[in-house]
Amino acid sequence: MKLRKLGNSDIEITPIIMGTWALGGWLWGGTEHNDADKAIQASIDAGINCIDTAAVYGFGLSEELVGKAIRGKRSKLIIATKCGLVWDGRKESTLFFETRDNNGKPVQVNRCLRKKSIFRECDESLKRLDIDVIDLYQCHWPDPNTPIEETVEAFMELRGKGKIRAFGVSNFSVEQTKEWLKHGPLASNQPKYSLLSRDIENDILPFCKEHNVGVICYSPMEMGLLTGKIGMDKQFPDSDTRKNRPWFQPKKRREVLDALEKIKPIATRNDAALGDIAIAWVLHQPGVTAAIVGARNGDQAKANVQAANVSLTDEDLITIKTVFAPLKLDEPFDPATAKR
Repeated sequence: MKLRKLGNSDIEITPIIMGTWALGGWLWGGTEHNDADKAIQASIDAGINCIDTAAVYGFGLSEELVGKAIRGKRSKLIIATKCGLVWDGRKESTLFFETRDNNGKPVQVNRCLRKKSIFRECDESLKRLDIDVIDLYQCHWPDPNTPIEETVEAFMELRGKGKIRAFGVSNFSVEQTKEWLKHGPLASNQPKYSLLSRDIENDILPFCKEHNVGVICYSPMEMGLLTGKIGMDKQFPDSDTRKNRPWFQPKKRREVLDALEKIKPIATRNDAALGDIAIAWVLHQPGVTAAIVGARNGDQAKANVQAANVSLTDEDLITIKTVFAPLKLDEPFDPATAKR
């Protein structure tokens, strides 16, 4: 895979990034440690050079699994993780949403991007990952109760101490991104983007392109739905967030599966899976640097890389967009309540 420069930073990443939310198990119905190790190893073997994780994924477990899997391979990799979502009730944090951990224990996830909290989180992530420096440190979600200037100051100090290299944000609006840029550099913004979630085309994508901020998209396969492998009979356990996600409800799921049928000829012509087409479509959009694609085992990790080799024509891109354009959610999904 050809490397892509991440915004105005000195970091170069592969267009496919290994995503590790599901490996932590939380909100994905549990985890299997052995499969996690195999998934990460398979991604590295396939040529992926960037692994994206977060402190809150599995409440530290995802970072620990990544740290274990990358031992002896650190020099070849770009490690990206996130801060700002805490679960220990620390001072100055505010409730984001309530959930349960992998053992079913109630947990409150709070937002906190205060300087002191970020310093603590960074040290904790470095320890779990068993590394000396985080290549891309990202704010997971905005914290409305902390001035962005304070958060940028924390990142600047961490970089000065050699603990992080480049700055990133996730789920930030254009206005919040503008505010960040007033106080410091920004290598990337990580928004959700897929054929079913295209709001960023109206603001985030053009803004980031204009200001040379890299865009790393998450959920390009809409949590697996755009693979076409999640049929109408699939049932999700209570511990899996997809059970309540709007696109996975029967009526909407049927619409998505019908749309996927219409683009099968494009997949066939490219000798690609439907999931590859969904990822490739995202990667072909102006302003997109890379797409985060999750995998829970080695086979999935190997398959994900194929999307980087798919070359869609202008006609393909228009056809795909036309097929999916009519699909709309009745109501937005609120991550803080997990309700429509």
